[in-house]
Amino acid sequence: MLQAPECNAAGIPRKHRPFIVSVPAPLNPSPISNPGRGRVVFVGAGPGAPDLLTTRATDYLRRADVVVHDRLVPTDILDIAAPDALRLAVPDVVPEGADRGESVGHLLVEQARAGRLVVRLKGGDPGIFARLAEEVEPLHDAGIPLEFVPGVTAALAAAAAAGVPLTNRTSASCLTLVTGHEADDKATACDYRTLAALPGTLAIYMGVEQAASWSEALRAAGMPATTPVTIVSRCSWPDQRIATTTLGDCAAEIVRDAWRPPAVILIGAAAQAPARGPLTGCNVLVTRPATQGDELATLIRAAGGGCWHVPLVRIEPPESWTTLDEALARADSYDWIVLASVNGVRSFVNRLRATGRDGRSLGTARLAAVGPATVRELGAAGLVADLEPRTFSSEGLVEAFATLAAPARFLLVRAARGREVLRAELEARGHLVDEVTAYRTCPIDGLDALHLAPLDHGGVDWITVTSPLIAETAVRVFGERLWRWRVASLSPVTTAALRDHGIEPAAEAASATMDGLVAAIIAAETAEPTPPADSSAPARR
Repeated sequence: MLQAPECNAAGIPRKHRPFIVSVPAPLNPSPISNPGRGRVVFVGAGPGAPDLLTTRATDYLRRADVVVHDRLVPTDILDIAAPDALRLAVPDVVPEGADRGESVGHLLVEQARAGRLVVRLKGGDPGIFARLAEEVEPLHDAGIPLEFVPGVTAALAAAAAAGVPLTNRTSASCLTLVTGHEADDKATACDYRTLAALPGTLAIYMGVEQAASWSEALRAAGMPATTPVTIVSRCSWPDQRIATTTLGDCAAEIVRDAWRPPAVILIGAAAQAPARGPLTGCNVLVTRPATQGDELATLIRAAGGGCWHVPLVRIEPPESWTTLDEALARADSYDWIVLASVNGVRSFVNRLRATGRDGRSLGTARLAAVGPATVRELGAAGLVADLEPRTFSSEGLVEAFATLAAPARFLLVRAARGREVLRAELEARGHLVDEVTAYRTCPIDGLDALHLAPLDHGGVDWITVTSPLIAETAVRVFGERLWRWRVASLSPVTTAALRDHGIEPAAEAASATMDGLVAAIIAAETAEPTPPADSSAPARR
């Protein structure tokens, strides 16, 4: 007796259900107003580096109510999501013994039915070896709206990192993606004889643990043992590793050198020697606030280094806007308005606009900005700095105003924890000074295992410290780890704070800029080592 095929709620046989049943929603849909009718967006997280995300992926992460993520998605990417977004790691939400794909699918249904925007964040691309079909099935059955945002898949990222052309007009006319770890209940096994005969490149995903099995199967199917193999482990992560070997030797070398997943093995493509930057092989820990680490990270990566970003402080609004608002109401009465940081400019400009004002409200007041980044931030707001001190510090401003006739009226826009040097010196010279708090810099309480584990396993060579508060927080949060890492300081003021804790920086920026900080690290890395004068004395960093 013939049985009718099992169908879903829409009457479509499961076996023949289309993969995508609706046109993706627009990037900026209207807010969800119908409780129980949320939506799920499958987003590709790429290989690991946040700057390899698509802009669409970043946009959805920032707007998500819930982020359901794979274990291997790095914290740098998870931190893009809003602080109040619910984060759920897949290993933690799958009951023991349950089918992973189906369990995750039902979780997504539950969250979407609550009217939430749910981002299912998958490493690489969501459609490649990511159990997408299993997770989508419960969503289709429930009629939940779906969208798919592609990501840079591991094979393409690995090839780019290794300088490998995956196709070649004369020798590699195809690219085949293969999983090195197949499901136990898969109906048909991988056809290695066909794979061995293909005129192109094989990219094996999840192949570290099963290297002996697939490499032997390919050789038995006729692929020469001398076939070139490129191994790329933890592609785009700070502890990325790349090596070349052969099909005959790769399994033994993977075991011998303890290659860590995730890794991609490219067979039939020989890696080229990548251009080496002065920081190649160095992993640098950036500790600036979440919104301010990108510039430094970009400079480090451009110099060949790996970069972890773990913010040790966060930027928050002042406890009250009253004082700043009152100062803005009389902004045209000042001779000088001094902005010492990018954060100060942002708060000043945003509050100016929030109170219905613009640059015209400043009258004849002139603007002083500390450092090129602060000058650029003013320019982005349509304002021009009249003064930038030669030395990017309070002392530099004191020097710049040394010849100014008193009494001039100053408005200092600063952080709640700012230094008192400038105010004291200006008042000592007879100037009239008002000081307002535009933002607060708050230290984090600590770091959980999710943030600390990559640092301990991946290794840190340098940690950048850009303020006295970050120095104090680093000592409290990292403890003994700081003695294993070399410390790069942004300024003499930061260096003094580090020394108060018994830490001698290995490098200090000549100018208090991100370029200056990276230049100092490069100089320390490329300097010829000098033996200590007293070999019996303990080394200090």
